[in-house]
Amino acid sequence: MDMGVRLKRLTYLVHRWTGVAGCVLMALWFVSGVVMLYVGYPKLTPWERLGALPALEEAGCCAPLDAVLAGPPSAAGAVLTSIGGEPRYVLRGDHGDWRVLSARDGTPQGPATPGQALAAARAYAPGAPLRLEDRIHEDRWTHSRGLDAHRPLYRVIVGGAAPGTLYVSSATGQVVMDAPLSQQRWNYVGAWLHWLYMFRDRPVDPGWSWLVIVLSAACTVSAVTGVVVGIWRWRFQGRYRSGARTPYREGWMRWHHIAGLVFSAFICTWIFSGLMSMNPVDVFSPAAGGPDRAAYQGRAPAPGGVLAQPTRIVHALRVHGFVAVELQWRCLDGQEYVLAYDRHADTRVVRAAGGGLAVDRSFAAGDVLPAAARLFAQPVTGSGFLSDYDAYYYQRHPEAMNGAAQRGLPALRLDFADAGRTRVYIDLRTGEVATSLSRSQRVGRWLFYFLHSWDTPALLRGGLARELALIALSVGGLAVSLTGVVIGWRRLRGKVAGRLRPRS
Repeated sequence: MDMGVRLKRLTYLVHRWTGVAGCVLMALWFVSGVVMLYVGYPKLTPWERLGALPALEEAGCCAPLDAVLAGPPSAAGAVLTSIGGEPRYVLRGDHGDWRVLSARDGTPQGPATPGQALAAARAYAPGAPLRLEDRIHEDRWTHSRGLDAHRPLYRVIVGGAAPGTLYVSSATGQVVMDAPLSQQRWNYVGAWLHWLYMFRDRPVDPGWSWLVIVLSAACTVSAVTGVVVGIWRWRFQGRYRSGARTPYREGWMRWHHIAGLVFSAFICTWIFSGLMSMNPVDVFSPAAGGPDRAAYQGRAPAPGGVLAQPTRIVHALRVHGFVAVELQWRCLDGQEYVLAYDRHADTRVVRAAGGGLAVDRSFAAGDVLPAAARLFAQPVTGSGFLSDYDAYYYQRHPEAMNGAAQRGLPALRLDFADAGRTRVYIDLRTGEVATSLSRSQRVGRWLFYFLHSWDTPALLRGGLARELALIALSVGGLAVSLTGVVIGWRRLRGKVAGRLRPRS
């Protein structure tokens, strides 16, 4: 038997036996992928969190920031928000530790008690029946590493017309996760099933990661070999004796062959992009470090002056028709400013100006360029002002995996001459580095996000048309998978029956 024949036979065998189990898994992936178009993994979006906060009072609410802080805040800044319906200063240290102070008099607030956790949940879901379930480190909905600084978490069960579960930080007493019951139920056939989270038991789980990588790789091989076999068996010129271009007369094999060829491009790219989502062997990780945010921010000054007086800031915002629910003290190029949020997650920038306060919708590009040039030691090679989204900087809908990440406009784009040829986007509404992508990460963006979700700004604007196209292709992929399941089951059943049949 020559090498070509052996290779061909091996291709048939690989597709046959990887497909036996792989088709079951791919069928589950196609079903759960459609669910994920409309129901995402539980998360607390900025719109949900801020929408539950009361408006900050103009008077009698808060002591000046310099009266409650002994020195300058950390690089993370200070935040004036409401916890359990009460105004609080929340400060995060350079090492990730939290401090919570009463905004009325600066009294330190210790780690959250069960009663405070219930009060926070009551402020988030007023009028709903609440029950403190327990205090946990992690469960099936709280794998996110973004919750690590808040663990352990209080779990509060919400009853009434909108049942669900709230998770409250034991460090700050804030609600950090909202998991409605309907979302939880859909997730069992959605994101939880899609990402095989039943095999994940901690935020960083190498065993789970490699399980998904190996299974995705095996299914990719199954899909690619299936395309090769399907092309080999299809008569592009002439026909078989049956008059058909496929040699298979039996229904399941016939439709598996035809549907496999019709939907092969989608199936292969979709399974392969799922593999890329796991960043196997860190292929898309930046080779060098990320942007130097500390150099961009500069040394934070000690709080003082008009920017340390929240009542004056809230009043100035009200004059401009902006009702703030949260104030965040930030620093850019060594200059302090306050970023104000309303309950719709809209923002205003407040800066000291001539002894008073200036309120702006955003920074000008020239305000941030000098500091932005220090994000890397290497020079800026290109820049651009974004008044609309581009292929790397765009907003997803809240149900998407990265739907909680705010991407504001206008924005500033900067390309650097570092080893990774990093591209940085600065949200001019907030003055913060919104995202940075090395060259390898930009490649990963196309191999995962684009191939898996069709998420360029132009396609996302397609709305229902994009969704219907993805659903139709997923149904085609499901048809290929289910016919493969039937074929595989029949083959296995025949093999088992043959082994069990008594020999004469």
